[in-house]
Amino acid sequence: MALLVIGSTGTLGRQVVRNALNEGFQVKCLVRSFRKGAFLKEWGAELIYGDLSIVESIPLSLYGISAIIDCSTSRAHELYNAELIELKSKYILIESAIKANIKRYIFFSIFNAFNYQDIPLVALKLMIEYRLRASGLNYTVFHLPGFFQGLIAQYALPILDKQFVWITSESSLISYINTQDVAKMTIRSLSIEQFNKNNLPLVGNKLWKSLDIIKLCEQISGRRAQINTIPIDLLNFLKNLTKLFKWTWSISERLAFIEMLSHGYNTNAQMKEILYILQIDIKELEGLEVYLQEYFGRVMKKLKELNYQMLNNEKNVNQIEF
Repeated sequence: MALLVIGSTGTLGRQVVRNALNEGFQVKCLVRSFRKGAFLKEWGAELIYGDLSIVESIPLSLYGISAIIDCSTSRAHELYNAELIELKSKYILIESAIKANIKRYIFFSIFNAFNYQDIPLVALKLMIEYRLRASGLNYTVFHLPGFFQGLIAQYALPILDKQFVWITSESSLISYINTQDVAKMTIRSLSIEQFNKNNLPLVGNKLWKSLDIIKLCEQISGRRAQINTIPIDLLNFLKNLTKLFKWTWSISERLAFIEMLSHGYNTNAQMKEILYILQIDIKELEGLEVYLQEYFGRVMKKLKELNYQMLNNEKNVNQIEF
């Protein structure tokens, strides 16, 4: 089976490519920059030039393809371009997939998206879901919570850099998951009939509050976090204010996501049946504790090496002076 991976250089996309190659699939990657995607070619993937914002390039990229795995998404700070990428281009991609008789189409959406339709980026995801359901394609939509990888910039780095960690409230419970586990389950689902024309959650094995993650980072790193809590009233004021100016729409979008997380966002879902069908033991899913332990372990090791080099350099300088 030949796969076309869209968004292949992203956090999730690169893991999907790596896993698919390891499982023996022929993998083609739609990229805007061959330089940026060079590492994918080194892994064994074929690079195809294409750009979702250039709709003419979409149909040609589907030649010889059996399945599409769409990992691409607009960022909140790219809202000015979101409608083009997330709606018009995706509609054309779906239409092209129908004409090309694509056997499987996998799309990633946001967990509990239906409850947050007032956020433009979430609304766009939902419209793509609706179009897939009406397409007649054998599609699978996976609803995802947050990724482990996103927690590094949100919590780990500020703690290491002695910067403020910003949180809103403790009402949200999120079952973060490693992108490697998402990729593994995605590739395995390609050969399973029960996943056709289905919307399914892919979540981690534990629910986390912000303060729990901060405490875990403190425990592993041995450093204290400086926490700042954003009042909900202030958050709403800033969100409404930034909507007034076009150049601050991206800020408003990000604030809307933060507000979503502060109002009891919960990604609790049962994975038992899904894992059983995929023949994956829940113990195979990496825990956040293990992921952060490995991350901080690498960082601390690097810091020790740098400190050792600095001490040696100072010692050598002193020897030269005397």
